[in-house]
Order: sequence, then structure tokens, then C-alpha cells
Amino acid sequence: MQRFILGAVLAMLCLPFSAQALILEGNLVQGGMAIGKVDPAATIHFQGKPVRVSPEGLFVIGFSRDAKPESVIELHHPSGTVEKHSIGIEKRTYKIQRIDGLPPRKVSPSAEDLERIGKDIALVKKVRKKDDPRTDFSQTFIWPVIGRISGVYGSQRILNGKPKRPHYGVDIAAPTGTPVRAPADGVVSMVHDDMFYSGGTLIVDHGHGLSTTYMHLHKILVENGQRVRQGDVIAQVGATGRVTGPHLHWGMNWFNTRLDPSLLVPPIPEAKAAAQ
Repeated sequence: MQRFILGAVLAMLCLPFSAQALILEGNLVQGGMAIGKVDPAATIHFQGKPVRVSPEGLFVIGFSRDAKPESVIELHHPSGTVEKHSIGIEKRTYKIQRIDGLPPRKVSPSAEDLERIGKDIALVKKVRKKDDPRTDFSQTFIWPVIGRISGVYGSQRILNGKPKRPHYGVDIAAPTGTPVRAPADGVVSMVHDDMFYSGGTLIVDHGHGLSTTYMHLHKILVENGQRVRQGDVIAQVGATGRVTGPHLHWGMNWFNTRLDPSLLVPPIPEAKAAAQ
């Protein structure tokens, strides 16, 4: 995790946190997330939009897969003064992934399927608008499943020869029924047994717009609104929805900005995971 202290004058860089400093820790890369700390009485705007600040002065921001090289954070002091801080966002190189042999219906959905897909998308977007004051996101995350990494964030998928949207998550191959554990504390914000693309789907909210998503599940073991703690078994790996084999798709969002969850955890144990 990178740590940055931004202040109005260079001397601030040598001092502990004060009411005039902005401390930012995280991965300043495309798909990354950063946690900031400011005077709790201050307000934060990121890319022109207000961001929730907790009573302790914590806030979170995220950077999209194709985020521009520079982002702007505005620090609004209680006195009324405003500081603008530019932060550089590192560009990433993404992989191309080809998957052939999928049923045509899964690659080019029918009109009936498109209607169902539209309803799925609308439901997920509504859930991801949640802006809960909890700060569960400040925990150190753990892997929800240990296994072989079969898909990485940002890769472009070509299905049956047709380019599709990028892959927004990490795929972890594991046998059907393998326990899926909560990577951090949170509250279950969506449970769906059968979405068109993602099959059994679960979303857990970690506060301030940060959520994690679990797809292709064989079984979901929690309910909407349930409080979960890090390490709790929340589901089982499956092969539901559009898949070629059992695995967990683990995604992360800051509202509608899709992030790379693998940036928040240590490397997956090599004995059980051979990255592709």
C-alpha cells in the first residue's frame, strides 16, 4: 500500500496528521482504491463530486479500469478555503482472454434474454448506489477462496470470436461446494439465485459505496441485510450462469466504478494458485 501526505505547504509532509493535511493510502493505479484521512470537519470532493467523510475523518475513493493519468481531490476546510490536489494514476497493461465453445445463446442473447439481462443490471445498479456510513472498508482484506487464478481484472474477453466488455474481477477456480468466506466485515446488500450471466450472485456492502460481488455461486448461505464478519462462510463456489467450469468470480465496486480486488490482498498462496 502506498502512503501519501498532501498539504498546503511542503513542511506539512514532515508533520503528523493535522487539520490541514490530507493523508492518502492505497494503490494509485487503474482499478485501484485509496483510503484517505482528513479533519472530520472538512469535506472532500473527488473528480468534482462530494465524498462521504466518517466521524473519524476517513473516506474512500476508487479509480476505474481506464482512469485518466491524473485525478483531482478537493479538500474543503471548515474555514471555507479549498485546496486542490492532483494525484497521478498509473496506467496498466491488460491481458486478452479467449473463450470458445460457449452456447450461442450466452454470447448473443435473444430478445427475451436481453429483457432479463436488463432487469438484472437495473437491480445491481440500484444496490451499488448504497452509501452506508460504516467503515468496514478500512480492514485489511483476505481472499474469499484459495485456488488457481483463472481470470484477472481488466482482461478483454473474446467469446466465440466476438470481443466483449472487459473482465471486471478476479476468477478463482475451485471445486463446486468450496466455501466462500467474507473478505472483510460488511452487510449483505443483494442475494439472487439465478442471474442470466452471473448465476447465483451475492453482494456485500462495506460502507461508503464500497462493495464486493460473488458470482456463479452454487449456494448462498446468507440473507439480505445480514451482518457478516471477516472469515464467515457466506456461500459455496459453483458453476451457475455463463461459465465453462466451477469458479468464483470476485468483483469489487466503489459505487459504479469497478475496481480490482486483488490489489487489496497479498499474493494468493503459490502452492494452490498458478496465475494464468
